[in-house]
Amino acid sequence: MLLPRLSLLLTLLLSCSLTQAQELKKAIKFSTFYAAINGGNSVSDQTVYSVTDGLTQETVATPFDYSLSMGVRKIARFGYENRANAFYDGTESSYSADANIGKRNGIEFLAEVTYERQQGREFFNQHHFFRYIGNNFMAKVEYLEDGFADIEYFESSQRYRLKLGKKFSLHAGIAQRISEPYGYDPLADWKLANGDIHYTYLALQEGYTHDLTTGEYMDPDGTVVAENTEVWEAVAIPQVLSEYSTRKRNELARQWNYSVVAGFDFYHFTEDFWFHTWGNVMPYHYDTGGEYMYHNTVDGQWLDYSGGVIFGHRFNKHIGVFLEGRYNKYWNRKWYNFKCGANYVIF
Repeated sequence: MLLPRLSLLLTLLLSCSLTQAQELKKAIKFSTFYAAINGGNSVSDQTVYSVTDGLTQETVATPFDYSLSMGVRKIARFGYENRANAFYDGTESSYSADANIGKRNGIEFLAEVTYERQQGREFFNQHHFFRYIGNNFMAKVEYLEDGFADIEYFESSQRYRLKLGKKFSLHAGIAQRISEPYGYDPLADWKLANGDIHYTYLALQEGYTHDLTTGEYMDPDGTVVAENTEVWEAVAIPQVLSEYSTRKRNELARQWNYSVVAGFDFYHFTEDFWFHTWGNVMPYHYDTGGEYMYHNTVDGQWLDYSGGVIFGHRFNKHIGVFLEGRYNKYWNRKWYNFKCGANYVIF
């Protein structure tokens, strides 16, 4: 009796494994893995002159720009997306990836990380999402970190989808977000009645010292950061305030946000005219009563929204115009991109 049961169990396990393998193969079919390095010169070197101790000059060099990208994606291209490049290199700006609904129903995903340097400043960006689109239901989980726009959050949403014809869809549901406590002002406790900040007292509390004999200001390690009050206020204090604010924000726990979300998608395409637009709005957010909830910053409810548009029209075989853009506003953060132009082909 034991041997037949073991045989049956092994058969079931093997069958489940094969089924899962087939489902996994189907899910990642047509996906693309990519990794790339892009670079180039930055702004030209600058020559700085000084006459403090006679005429001197110093060349301020800006290191070259670069980006390192790695990712995997499975996103069906819309009709207007011309795959002109032979390979993905991480520099593509696909606004359509932000749309709520893809070209086809089913599973789509993106996982991309980018480390870049622009004009001497370094940024780390990452964007990951996994979404399922059905005829009447859609769900998505997403993580975004944009160092250039200073925004980072995790979001998931579950929505009911109402299809109105083949081109237009409405959807509504709930969304959950995790983020740092946006709106929290670490310097609020240091502000005076007139709105100024008692910055020197804050710096002393942070371990900075002031030598009344020499007039020098030292950091907590004893290194001189300013030789007089002018340099202290113009150079050292902004750094003190920035470091203090960053540290205080990092000390706080991530905040949960529960919101009602509604949106729409419209897609029309012909060879000579296409119009694709989408939008989302979060008009209501549940107040959990946390001390650092964004409700306390705005004294109640607020409106978060995002959207995008992609438009193109070929008037004839010679001339055409295009417009593409996206806009996002979450909490007190805004980030957007756009491009527009015209093409004229000479035969």
